[in-house]
Amino acid sequence: MPEGHTIHRLAEDCAARFAGRAVRVTSPQGKFADAAALLDGAELHTADAHGKHLFLGFRDDWVHIHLGLFGKVTFGGAPAPPPTDTVRLRLADPDSYLDLRGPTTCALITDEEKAAVHGRLGPDPLRPDADPDAAYRRISRSRTTVAALLMDQKVIAGVGNVYRAEVLFRHGIHPYRPGRDITPAEWDAIWADLVALMREGVRNNRIDTVRPEHTPEAMGRPPRVDDHGGEVYVYRRATLPCHVCGGEIRTAGLAARNLFWCPDCQRPR
Repeated sequence: MPEGHTIHRLAEDCAARFAGRAVRVTSPQGKFADAAALLDGAELHTADAHGKHLFLGFRDDWVHIHLGLFGKVTFGGAPAPPPTDTVRLRLADPDSYLDLRGPTTCALITDEEKAAVHGRLGPDPLRPDADPDAAYRRISRSRTTVAALLMDQKVIAGVGNVYRAEVLFRHGIHPYRPGRDITPAEWDAIWADLVALMREGVRNNRIDTVRPEHTPEAMGRPPRVDDHGGEVYVYRRATLPCHVCGGEIRTAGLAARNLFWCPDCQRPR
């Protein structure tokens, strides 16, 4: 499932291509056809993101998109090719097109319904209105592991498995520590790091978390080869040596997702 930086990058790309322009809106697959007919020819005024949710604003309504596990957005230039019957939503103007396939959610919603989605999500490190103290209030009262809390979109929105694993490693925090054992100073550092890392993810459209001294060039090691791209410390590196201490990276399941951590750099307290 895409992490929050990907959705914010999609919002930026949608705005750059379509904002302020009348857009052809169609649903070749047919599942969004009625809503598409209502929006066809309207101007896109806003592209907004919160966590893993994307909102495209037309007139007084919003297209709410959640990619889920299988959703994919592709962009292209004009002329747009004939759409396949897997395209749930196509946006097009004389210069560009966007195709959406396989989303968990693609629905036309009102301002009130959009506000309700925001209301059930935690603060997003990439949004200027984010309140990290709201997340810490929930974390500091919880016996749940910090690893699980970081993936709970009601606690903090946009963090997925990669950022969860990497930020805990970067701050030497064992993933099984209860949330209530995270100190205010530790939380402040985690939040600031997430803001910086995720902003970099938006800029580069990939996740890189290793510090300059641990890059392949600095260490004389081969670059990482993985579908997710980017240089990381622990994510999907189980059984490989830690870039910092040389110990073996571990993995374990937690709430149907895999944890990755270094037992030497992230010792329990």
